[in-house]
Amino acid sequence: MNRIYDCATDTDLLTGMRLAKVSLGRHELVVMPTDTVYGLAADAFSPKAVAALLAAKGRGPESPPPVLIANTDTLHALAQAVPEVANRLAEAFWPGALTMIFRAQPSLNWNLGETRGTVALRVPDHKIALALLAEVGPLAVSSANLTGQPAAVTCQQAERYLGDKVAVYLDSGPSSKGQASTILDLTALDESFDSEGKMTVSGKIRLVREGALSFESIAEIAGDLLEPRNESGQGTK
Repeated sequence: MNRIYDCATDTDLLTGMRLAKVSLGRHELVVMPTDTVYGLAADAFSPKAVAALLAAKGRGPESPPPVLIANTDTLHALAQAVPEVANRLAEAFWPGALTMIFRAQPSLNWNLGETRGTVALRVPDHKIALALLAEVGPLAVSSANLTGQPAAVTCQQAERYLGDKVAVYLDSGPSSKGQASTILDLTALDESFDSEGKMTVSGKIRLVREGALSFESIAEIAGDLLEPRNESGQGTK
């Protein structure tokens, strides 16, 4: 049986973090706490690990996982272009419950699934998650559940879902928000500059999923670049 490591205990925290780092390096899966829900994590640059993540959840490559990163420096390394409004959103809400979808750097040597050249990025607001990301680099992370089931908000719930498909479980108590992140698609935005250096922005930000971060709080930063919300609670198509 796989051990759940209690991150409130120093010895368990040190052992669990060390084994999580080793397991991720072996293309294995780790369950980790985040500020939203518990996440099922894999090395983002390991196709074998990402395939194992999708298989554990009962998903195929048509549902690529988002990528958690430690800071905004990594955002600029992974995204092909970062619009000015994305920097403002990151400044306001990262670390936090905001996932932003960008065009991915074409030079990246990874296979997250059928991404159509995009990548969904987030900096989580959780000290254990950030410490692990700082150690191992970007992680492909999806909610620690089986497809169609509620997201795990405790480590024990994640273990009941995933069992021995996961090498290491890091337990940091109940998730502080218990709700998935809000997802924005910024891939339609395009910035251009005239001869005087004045910037013009075309395209809109689409709300893909409203989660722990409200549409209204996003709109305060994004303004009229954010598509109106439709009756389903998502951005218009």
